[in-house]
Amino acid sequence: MNREDVTQLYKFNKWANATVLKSVAPLSTEELTRHLGGSFPSIRDTLVHIMAAEWIWLRRWKGTSPSSLLNPDEFRDLDGIRRRWLEIESEQMTFVHGLTDEALKESLTYLNLKKETLKYPLGRLMQHVVNHSTYHRGQVANYLRQLTAQPAATDFVVYLNIESNVEV
Repeated sequence: MNREDVTQLYKFNKWANATVLKSVAPLSTEELTRHLGGSFPSIRDTLVHIMAAEWIWLRRWKGTSPSSLLNPDEFRDLDGIRRRWLEIESEQMTFVHGLTDEALKESLTYLNLKKETLKYPLGRLMQHVVNHSTYHRGQVANYLRQLTAQPAATDFVVYLNIESNVEV
C-alpha cells in the first residue's frame, strides 16, 4: 500500500457511503429501523455499525483504543447519522492526507473490543476498514431490496468510471 492507493480508497469509501445514504434517504423512520434480519437488525443499525467501525479505527490509528462502538439508539434519524458521519469522514480524510508511504508500512498496536492486543501494518488496517464498509454496504443493498426500494451501485469500478467521466 502506498499513500496514493490509500487516498484513492478513502475517496471511494467516502463516495460509496454518501451514495448509500442517498439511496436510503426516501425511507421512512419505520423502514430505517424495521428489523430485517442479518448481521444487524435494521438499515439504521447497519449504517451506524459502518460509521462506528470507521470511527473506532480512526481512533486506533490516532493512538487510542475505545472500548465500545457507537450506539445505534443514539441516532433517531438519518440526519443524525449523516451529521456524525460527515464529522468522522472529515477527520478521516485529514488523517489520510497526512500519511506518508513510510507510515503506512509501520505496525500499529491496538486493543480490540475483547481487550486483545493486536498489531498490523497501518496500510493493511486501512484496507480492512474500506473492505469492512463495503461488505456492510452490500447488506444495506439487500435490506433495500427487502423493502422493495432501489439500492445504489457502489462498486469500486462504478466510482472509477465516475471519476474518469466514463459512461457506466
